[in-house]
Amino acid sequence: MTMKATFQKLNEGWNAEPNAPFPSVEVHGEDVLLKFRVNPWQFPEFKEGEIGILRFVRCQRYRLGDTNDHGWCLGQCRFSKLAPEWGEFYLIRGDAALLDAPEDWQSIRPQSGAGRHFLFYFRDETFECVAERCTIDASVTNSLMRTQKVIVSIPD
Repeated sequence: MTMKATFQKLNEGWNAEPNAPFPSVEVHGEDVLLKFRVNPWQFPEFKEGEIGILRFVRCQRYRLGDTNDHGWCLGQCRFSKLAPEWGEFYLIRGDAALLDAPEDWQSIRPQSGAGRHFLFYFRDETFECVAERCTIDASVTNSLMRTQKVIVSIPD
């Protein structure tokens, strides 16, 4: 039996720059860092061009693949009729078929059932990750750390 996918929004008081977020991924052992420009227009505590960095701890696999806001609005993306809002950061629970649909996953370590499915929509790319947890990286260049932003608490 397939369980309907549910989406828990994890960003509150911050988001990615809506026009040119320039997401990038770095692999550090079993962790994956996602870097992106933050949104200074919606959240004025950020300066234009500042970077946010999320750390996905004990990552099993990740992907940074093509998608775009036009396709999402037209219902052409895998989550476009399911995810509550475009451009947000989510924890997805439920339908495993949605998790396995893309073919461009990059494996970091052997898969186990313990991972959580994270999703971040950017303007022209979608980041997904299966990892133990996500944190705001403790880097001095991380504007999320400087502004004391948090990731919404995820219940077990």
